[in-house]
Amino acid sequence: MREAASKLGALEQVSERVTAARREGRKVALANGCFDVLHVGHIRYLEGAKAEADVLVVGVNGDASVRRLKGEGRPVMTAQDRALLVGALRAVNHVVVFEEDDVTRLLLALKPDVHCKGTDYTPQTVPEREVVRSYGGRVAIVGDPKQHDTRALLARIRG
Repeated sequence: MREAASKLGALEQVSERVTAARREGRKVALANGCFDVLHVGHIRYLEGAKAEADVLVVGVNGDASVRRLKGEGRPVMTAQDRALLVGALRAVNHVVVFEEDDVTRLLLALKPDVHCKGTDYTPQTVPEREVVRSYGGRVAIVGDPKQHDTRALLARIRG
């Protein structure tokens, strides 16, 4: 638990860690999501993102953002709990919670070499693609086909 918690940080802290990694010549990827109920699709997405770079930073949507994006009754877990679970994954190096509905602010602050999105996107439909291009980064679509869905999983659990 302590190792997972050590991966969490405010944007300023994570930015300093990214700067240090770059000084060592390491490439940085950013992945993001709500991660409301961690499932195999999330794991495959994050492992795919990690394969794109040496360092993986994961942005976790804050609670109000999840509510706006996913609707009433979400999130199931708090942002802090979701961030800690994501941080416990071997593929993840750093985790930052963000309150906006998209990751533009994180992209501009961290300028990752690669911005990774799941297979429910194409390079042309990634909302932040122009932001990534503006600083010379690239977009990568990673993970397995979108066959895992938190909403469907919650419906099955609720029966």
